[in-house]
Amino acid sequence: MAAPNLQPTAGYLLLEPVEATKKTSSGIYLPDSHEEKPQQAKVLAVGGDTKDLKAPAKKGDLVIYKKWGGDEVKLSITDKELVFVKFEDVLAIVK
Repeated sequence: MAAPNLQPTAGYLLLEPVEATKKTSSGIYLPDSHEEKPQQAKVLAVGGDTKDLKAPAKKGDLVIYKKWGGDEVKLSITDKELVFVKFEDVLAIVK
């Protein structure tokens, strides 16, 4: 998906959550009712640094963020749910 024309404010990242696998390695399909919120996401845009924190990731990185962190937004143009997270909600960058 192309990044929407959104620029996060200072201290925030715009993320696109990566969908969890709905099939186990043994071939069993998991129902939607047992689905947890994804914690991995691709960085679509990065807000400016704050006086206390530098951006922990750059555009295109795959990150892991806090399970209950961020504010979800659903854009009518793309019909995808995106997440704005604070810099401190990013736990790791997946290499």
